[in-house]
Formats: sequence, C-alpha cells, structure tokens
Amino acid sequence: MSNVITARVSDEVLAMIDRLATSRERSRAWIVNKLVNEAAQKQIEFDDFVQIGLDDLAAGRVHTQEEMEQWFEARKANRASRIAAE
Repeated sequence: MSNVITARVSDEVLAMIDRLATSRERSRAWIVNKLVNEAAQKQIEFDDFVQIGLDDLAAGRVHTQEEMEQWFEARKANRASRIAAE
C-alpha cells in the first residue's frame, strides 16, 4: 500500500530531485520515496541509539570522566607496548 503526501521544496531541491530522477531513469515520486525512506530509517536508528544511552543512564550504567580517561590511557599504553614489541 502506498500513500500520497505533499511537501514544499525549494527550486534547488526540486532541481536535485529532477537530476537524480533523470540520471536513474526514474520518476520524481520514486526518487522522493527512496530518499524519504532512507532518511526516516537513519533517523529511527539514531533515535533508537539515543534511547539505549538514555536507558543506560536511567539504570546507572555510566562511567565517570575520570574512568574513561583511565581506560583510554590504558589502551594507549597497551598499544604502545605492542608496537614496541614488534
């Protein structure tokens, strides 16, 4: 099932859509559907990613700045020692 929506776009955006449609031998509608779908999917993935962080924060699964700095320093030292051993 498909639905029709209406959106106002600038002349520049319409020109880009037309360019894509022409180069791919597709209709404007096909291009717009593809672009909207991809943008919506990316935004949903980002929102889900942020929610995981918010859930971790609410559950107390966090690290202090100092803990993270120590973790990075340990990783750098480990890498440096492995490089020196080569």
